[in-house]
Amino acid sequence: MKKYIISIALIFAISSQAYSQSEPPYGMSEIQAYSIFYENYRTGDYDMALMFGKWMLEKKPRTIQGVNRFSLPRQFERMINVYAEFSKQQDDPSMRSAYIDTALAIFDDAFETFDEEEIDHYTWHFRRGRFLQEHQGIIRGGMDKAYEDYRKAFEIDPERLTQSGDGYYIQLMLNNYVSKGDREAALEMIEIVEPMAGPQLAQVIDEVRDGLFTDPEERIEFLEARLADNPEDMALITELAALFENLGQRDKAIEYAQKIYEIEPSFENIRRLADYAKADGQNQLALRYLNEALDIVDNPEVRKNLLVEVSEIHQNEGDLQTARRYARQAIQLDSSWGQPYIRMSSIYAAAIRQCTSGRQIERDDRTVYWLVIEYLERAKQNDPAVASTVNRRIQSYEPVMPSAEDKFFRGWETGDSFHIGADVDQCYAWIDETTTVR
Repeated sequence: MKKYIISIALIFAISSQAYSQSEPPYGMSEIQAYSIFYENYRTGDYDMALMFGKWMLEKKPRTIQGVNRFSLPRQFERMINVYAEFSKQQDDPSMRSAYIDTALAIFDDAFETFDEEEIDHYTWHFRRGRFLQEHQGIIRGGMDKAYEDYRKAFEIDPERLTQSGDGYYIQLMLNNYVSKGDREAALEMIEIVEPMAGPQLAQVIDEVRDGLFTDPEERIEFLEARLADNPEDMALITELAALFENLGQRDKAIEYAQKIYEIEPSFENIRRLADYAKADGQNQLALRYLNEALDIVDNPEVRKNLLVEVSEIHQNEGDLQTARRYARQAIQLDSSWGQPYIRMSSIYAAAIRQCTSGRQIERDDRTVYWLVIEYLERAKQNDPAVASTVNRRIQSYEPVMPSAEDKFFRGWETGDSFHIGADVDQCYAWIDETTTVR
């Protein structure tokens, strides 16, 4: 039977009652000895508590007549606390260590004495781990022993340990694995813990995982192996897409971005593919994605920017009428925003270049610049923030407007209304807008 003694030399220094006791002291009954133990434990008189408590550790009574709901495991806990308190009171390091060693002996005896029906082994491993961690300074290899108890607690109930301390103990163990270079153990724990981790622990997991793989290509290999077992894991696919992008492997980055889109065609994922298409000069593909984004986005700010972006791409593709349609939608959505007016001016300036391609610009063609400048002025009037941009553009267009000679020759009077359409040239028939002679 385990004897609750510190050492032969220390026993006599502590108390005349330090020898093992299988019966209550002074011939008392069990209920009398227990009552004295409990009352002194409760009031903090640990000398008396120790004297009247050691017999329970030796005899191990499962019940005491007259004590309702007596719990022997609870008495083990109390005696551990008694020895820990005695340790705090000692100035001699060897005495502090001796008391802590005795408390640890009680932990060991508890695992030998009680089966899983009598005590929760998870709780006892967790409790001993905390005890070892708290007293690691006076226990040889104390922290390593604490890690071992936390590991056993984790094996018994991963979720409980994950939730304890908001993931603190998982973080502690992961950092230990990293410091020892035990990548496999860390990854194994992460795989179990990650689905039930809270935001703070999830961030720690990301940092730990990053620390395990300093070589991006090595990390890609690891992630692709995990993806083979979980082909629709969005977190894995998203990270792979980012890694390939950072490595400059655009084809692979786009491949994974496409997978993300297929699993979850959200605005963000559509937007990503549209940006890739635009960067690669695939305007028709970009338009497909941007129009798909327009179908699902409700936010007016996002929507109006998309409309102007789609308008610009159609303009670049030479489809000026469609470009104008999207610019007009943007104006309808926010008439106080200057950008769609500037886009309209750009579309009409492009119409002049398009209609005069292969021939010299004539005085009638120049009249369209009146409409170009009108839209620029409307942009500035509705949105003063674009004034500097507008003023620079107006200055660039003024030299190509109809001259005084052109106006005299045609009989155009400043301030008169002027229609831009087929009467200027059939090429401008689709414009069909009225402006003012300048």
